[in-house]
Amino acid sequence: MTEHERGPIDREAPAHHERPAHPAGDGRPPDRERPAHHRAGGGFRNPWPEAAGDDALRKRFREVAWEWFTTSLPPDPAPGDLPVVESDFARPHSDDELRITWVGHATFLIQLPGLNVLTDPVWAPRVSPVSFLGSKRLVAASPALDALPPIQAVLISHDHYDHLDVPTVRGLHARLGDALTWYTPLGYRDWFDKLGVERVVERDWWQETEAPGGAYRIVAAPARHWTRRTPRGTNRRLWCSWALLPTAPGGHRVYFAGDSGYGTFFREVGERYGPFDASMIPIGAYEPRWFMKPAHMNPEEAVRVYADVGGTGAFIPSHWGTFRLTFEPPLEPPGLTRAAWKGAGLPGKDLRILRHGETTRVAARSRS
Repeated sequence: MTEHERGPIDREAPAHHERPAHPAGDGRPPDRERPAHHRAGGGFRNPWPEAAGDDALRKRFREVAWEWFTTSLPPDPAPGDLPVVESDFARPHSDDELRITWVGHATFLIQLPGLNVLTDPVWAPRVSPVSFLGSKRLVAASPALDALPPIQAVLISHDHYDHLDVPTVRGLHARLGDALTWYTPLGYRDWFDKLGVERVVERDWWQETEAPGGAYRIVAAPARHWTRRTPRGTNRRLWCSWALLPTAPGGHRVYFAGDSGYGTFFREVGERYGPFDASMIPIGAYEPRWFMKPAHMNPEEAVRVYADVGGTGAFIPSHWGTFRLTFEPPLEPPGLTRAAWKGAGLPGKDLRILRHGETTRVAARSRS
């Protein structure tokens, strides 16, 4: 069993992640081998030129917090503005097609033939360190957690409370136990250990592992974001996006962008792993722009990301209309996305703006 893994063995991981390479036994590679996104003293960073000022900008959080509490925000959506529809997911799994169900925010049920995957599962009524404060749901999660089909894999993009939720983790673990494997960026194993979850596979950017059943590969790819669950925990854990790739020709290819600001690295993701049959890309939580740009793309940038990673297949927006996290009107992101999509001359049939609980079916694209 590798240092970063409890579960399926990955023989493709670089050797410096198979054994401690630091006298303290923390798994950090020596400086000569350290990837650009690893900090010399531990922890992680966004290594691209466009991200050079990201850390300094986040230190101005108090300015944004003051504005949040002292200005008049756009109203919450009226009842019915965010409809919930009945899901059409397959039981126990899809036999020959790709189905994707939007539970809300960044939570999706991805059903590939023989494999059910959840992304950033959050069923909590609030996203906060405490249950009685913080952003409250605008609409209930749908389907209910106990209504899901059997799940084999969960993809976690990062540790923020709107993407990693203790009650949901406990609920899934209580139901599925070791039949469920959790896939995370580096730095999450100890966190899951405290919840009694042992089947955790950690991956660095560009590393991959075999999904349960062997028909798909799960690949961790870069994202432009950050992590923190405690005041002293900033960037001690990594963040990432994920790709699901078939091990045999002809299968579906899926991209989950997680939570990210825009970056030129998306082109490399597309070059390595695209084009995709479906891409789930965030479109919300982008205002005030001067502050949110390093961590959250806006709709125009999201459409650019879709083009960067291949520009084909279904674009399924995420990260909007579920929690009130930032200053823009909650219903604004879809309209701006439609306008950017039309402006880019992209096919209308490929833009899939789902309602909460809605399932979309995606055909595999022919490969040359």
